[in-house]
Amino acid sequence: MRKNIQSIRGVKDYFPNELKYIHNIESALKQVLHNYGYHEIRLPILEKTELFQRSVGNLTDIINKEMYSFQDKRGNNITLRPEATAGCVRAGIQNNLFKNNQIHRFWYLGPMFRYERPQYGRYRQFYQLGVEVFGLPDIYIELELIMMLNRCWKLIGIDKYLNLEINSIGSDKSRKNFCNKLIDFLKKHENLLDKDNKKKIYKNPLRILDTKNPDVLKLLKKAPKILDYLDFKSKDRFKKLCNLMKLNNITYKVNNNLVRGLDYYNDIVFEWKTMNLGSQDTICAGGRYDSLSYILGGNNIPAIGLAIGIDRLSILYKLLYKLKYNSCKNNIYDLCLISLEEELVIKIIQLSEHIRNIFPKISILTILNKGKIGDKLSYANKIGVKIAIILGKREFINNTYIIKNLQKNIQKTVEKKLIEKELNNFFYC
Repeated sequence: MRKNIQSIRGVKDYFPNELKYIHNIESALKQVLHNYGYHEIRLPILEKTELFQRSVGNLTDIINKEMYSFQDKRGNNITLRPEATAGCVRAGIQNNLFKNNQIHRFWYLGPMFRYERPQYGRYRQFYQLGVEVFGLPDIYIELELIMMLNRCWKLIGIDKYLNLEINSIGSDKSRKNFCNKLIDFLKKHENLLDKDNKKKIYKNPLRILDTKNPDVLKLLKKAPKILDYLDFKSKDRFKKLCNLMKLNNITYKVNNNLVRGLDYYNDIVFEWKTMNLGSQDTICAGGRYDSLSYILGGNNIPAIGLAIGIDRLSILYKLLYKLKYNSCKNNIYDLCLISLEEELVIKIIQLSEHIRNIFPKISILTILNKGKIGDKLSYANKIGVKIAIILGKREFINNTYIIKNLQKNIQKTVEKKLIEKELNNFFYC
């Protein structure tokens, strides 16, 4: 007996009804990015494994547990990208984009891959829209990014359901000083930590701050705070950003436990979270990574970036506008063409091509399957067609067509030469 081949666990299919709303979200994001002067780049999905080992950090979960890595036919170590910032910096160095601290504003969109336990809103192949800025050291770019993202949320209609959290993880030196104090604290309370967090004490103590364990979170309320160990420069930048956000009426919360899971981050970090998605609550996350170019062999260049989880954003949108989703047709077509006789099918195909030449922006469907006119119109209604053009023997002989408004359930017969005028009146008046 033949078995059906199933998809890989944690990798999902996307069908037109869902993609319609994802495209709307992506279109809104792209509109705002264009408005702020950002330009699209496209990066490889495959990168050398060394890129992530050097940038992300050998002690992170991504390197130790989550990367899809393999050897190609020549024995090269290759990885499906778990994130795209490292690849973006690699591309900048390789193509000499960072000479003389040149300013670049980039965005990209595509799939990332991590071997994690699949959960609601967390997949092994997931989609992110990333934004990277190079060459701007001052805190004003942090402010502009935050304002830009707030504009995105408003345009999509989810701004009331997201909360901005910020923190500073300081410089490498101040972070090391803090980690030593944190380790001392955690060692004294090691008996209160779960097995997974005990392992992190000596390997990557900052990651404990990102725990979801409620008992550990309770303990961390008494732990040292990273903001108390920042150097003067980091403290000043953080204070300045907070003041600028207050000046511009931006609501935010300081989260002392907010860190990044990747080693290349420094200074300001931020996240937008929602209360509507359970534990997978982060919609957008980012921060500054001024040393990453140097780590990867390039010049030091100030840099900041963020990533938006398209899958989670789509889930949140559906959840918030559930009634709207349920009431929508599966697929909205502007126009369909129906033949009442098989020998006239070629005529509606020819007409559809003529209409596409005149109206290239409308969605046109030719219903080519056999069946009764009632069944074809029922199908057209089901998939959300607005207007149907029907051709039968009588209409063919008289050089006319039936135009039926399926939304109002009214129809009329028009001459062939008036088709363009009728469609123009419906779609553009």
